[in-house]
This record gives sequence, C-alpha cells and structure tokens, in this order.
Amino acid sequence: MPVPEAPTIVVNDQPLVWRAGMTVADVLAARKFIFPLLVVSINGQHIPREAFATAIVPQGANVVVVHLMSGG
Repeated sequence: MPVPEAPTIVVNDQPLVWRAGMTVADVLAARKFIFPLLVVSINGQHIPREAFATAIVPQGANVVVVHLMSGG
C-alpha cells in the first residue's frame, strides 16, 4: 500500500511540508529567510510583519515571500 503524501503548501513556487498550526514565522524559519525586510502574502492577502508569529498558514496555501532591498 503506498504511503500517503504529506500535506504541503507552496512557498515561492516550491513545495514545503505543511503542519497544523504552522505560522508565517514557521515558514520563514523553514525556508531560512533571515532578511530584515520581508513582505509576505498568503493566497494573495498581505500579512503584516507584526502578525508573522500568529498568522496561521492553511494547508494548500500559496505563500509568496519577497525580500525588499533598501538603499539609494
């Protein structure tokens, strides 16, 4: 009998194993995003930086993380 595949989300067009209760902060840690200026959306909805630790990522979500560059 085949082993069922683990549930996933998509982060910047790449699959990531999902778990119940996963937050934006968990996703950023799993993908090793350490840049200080990140913009995140889940299924097209912007997630404010102050909500990264509490915003739950649903199973099957499409997460987009953009690293902003500053300078002049």
